[in-house]
Amino acid sequence: MLPLDTLGLFVLSSLTLALVPGPDNIFVLTQSITKGARAGIAVTLGLMTGLIVHTTAVALGVAAIFQTSQIAFDLFKYLGAAYLLYLGYLSFRDSSSVDLHTQRNPLSLIQLYRRGIFMNITNPKVTLFFLAFLPQFTKASMGSVTLQICMLGGLFILSAFVVFSLISLLASKIGAWFAHSPKANTWLNRAAGGIFVALAVKLALVER
Repeated sequence: MLPLDTLGLFVLSSLTLALVPGPDNIFVLTQSITKGARAGIAVTLGLMTGLIVHTTAVALGVAAIFQTSQIAFDLFKYLGAAYLLYLGYLSFRDSSSVDLHTQRNPLSLIQLYRRGIFMNITNPKVTLFFLAFLPQFTKASMGSVTLQICMLGGLFILSAFVVFSLISLLASKIGAWFAHSPKANTWLNRAAGGIFVALAVKLALVER
């Protein structure tokens, strides 16, 4: 068991990092505004599932592949960028929808959950971030480092879930207000599409 002061510092750092604007929380924000709080929570659960994959990769040493293989790193980042562009296309396509919450092809909560998973696991920077961040709080004298990383990863996921859930609830209130204005709906979807495209470009240009 890690010391309480170490765990406290880790949780505080995790909460702070979860609040920093990035692809994941921006994704939750846009989905919550355009589709409601339940959609945002579903996406959040998908993202958290993706973080479990990244935590496992770090704990098992798989993350080293991204550090040593440029091909593997590029493959994942371009796959992630392509997916973000696809989400941007969907947002622009739906910008002509009259009702914010009744788009032509409404996604189920399961589909939104899967979307969150795919978006998260196709970003190799998350694995590299975990590889750099989690080991800083481990102590070899406290037992298995692998188990410590798994525990820290779990705490990070819990912290991110709390922050992202709050984002979902607050953003859905904004979305409810926008739903009464078709014009605002159009611009909101266009803004979301623009954000996804910008995030795709950013991910495609990132280096190890």
